[in-house]
Amino acid sequence: MSDHQTVVAALFGAPGSVRIPATQALGTVTVAEIAAPLGLPGFDNSAMDGYAVRADEIASATDGSPVRLPVAEDIPAGRTDRLTLQPGTAHRIMTGAPVPVGADAVIPVEVTDGRVDIVTIRSAVPAGRHIRTAGSDIAAGEPAIPAGTRLGAPQIGLLAALGITEVTVAPRLRVVVLSTGSELVTPGTPLQYGQIYESNGPMLTAAATEAGADATHVHFVTDDVGAFRARLDEISDDADLIITSGGVSAGAFEVVKDALAASGEVEFVKVAMQPGMPQGCGRYASPSGRAVPIVTLPGNPVSSLVSFEVFIRTPLRAAMGLPPDRRRVHAHLESDIRSPAGKRQFLRGVLSRSEPDDAEGFAVKPIGPPASHHLRYLARADALIDIAADVDAVSAGTPVDVIML
Repeated sequence: MSDHQTVVAALFGAPGSVRIPATQALGTVTVAEIAAPLGLPGFDNSAMDGYAVRADEIASATDGSPVRLPVAEDIPAGRTDRLTLQPGTAHRIMTGAPVPVGADAVIPVEVTDGRVDIVTIRSAVPAGRHIRTAGSDIAAGEPAIPAGTRLGAPQIGLLAALGITEVTVAPRLRVVVLSTGSELVTPGTPLQYGQIYESNGPMLTAAATEAGADATHVHFVTDDVGAFRARLDEISDDADLIITSGGVSAGAFEVVKDALAASGEVEFVKVAMQPGMPQGCGRYASPSGRAVPIVTLPGNPVSSLVSFEVFIRTPLRAAMGLPPDRRRVHAHLESDIRSPAGKRQFLRGVLSRSEPDDAEGFAVKPIGPPASHHLRYLARADALIDIAADVDAVSAGTPVDVIML
């Protein structure tokens, strides 16, 4: 299994770079450090609604002996003219508004009578209180976002606050998902006897999107080699990775295998794992001459998604500059299990906390049969129980390796 993981990973290159609007960069990873082009705040501003004052002029203010000052100006947030506070006066000021020259403190409105002509101040504040000084968050030229940072909502907010409209990031890979099978029908269409709704395409498209890619699901094709290759020609020039499901086993109508094995574009192998034994990967020659990575997954839904998790997810993320995001923990098995000798098995499981104070105090309950068509139990699982190929039975209470989904 590890050999096939290595072969699939080799299909992906190192992360590239692309310049995109910052508003479209959510979830991407920076390839270079981003420095602040300006300081934040860009000017001294008020942290409170209140009055800009000279701290020494209200130092004696108390409830019993308030200080009264004429209000010379009203300063809402967004006022752009530069004001100067004259001695013996106050300026009414709103949160975020620029502090006038000469003021060294803001007195909160709550300790005043709130008047706009002559304000009565009932408390003193020290110099500097309730003023956000220019550059106190970040100074111009300072590192704002390091290289290798995945951009989330806080980083997008910082970029906007700094006036940065474009960023250089590792691009999202374009993943195209294509299912095969004459038995497949689009959900919403009435089923005939012997037909099934196509689930792998939406499922794998969701998995690739969840992994950070720009994933597209194209309509499935029937078990016809010519139609399959024609569809690959249609989609390959717009793809950085093609994922197919179905048509890779040992049956008589294995369209993916029939279309790609003889040409040598894809190598098909049997991997010692359950579910997901039949696998394939290689590069497809697009009409324009691009060698597009292609990974061919088995058609049973559990096999298909487990194979994505085992073989594709981590190298796909690495090619976009993203770290692995599936945590591995040890968990105590809640019931006995058996595993086929010589195959690495991935059982569906549900995690719980066995020891709340222990960082890895997990227990895991296997759910559902091991067969690869039981999608119901995969939908309920939040973990894959990873059983080594040389193990054929594990007793309840034994620690096992678990991949958290």
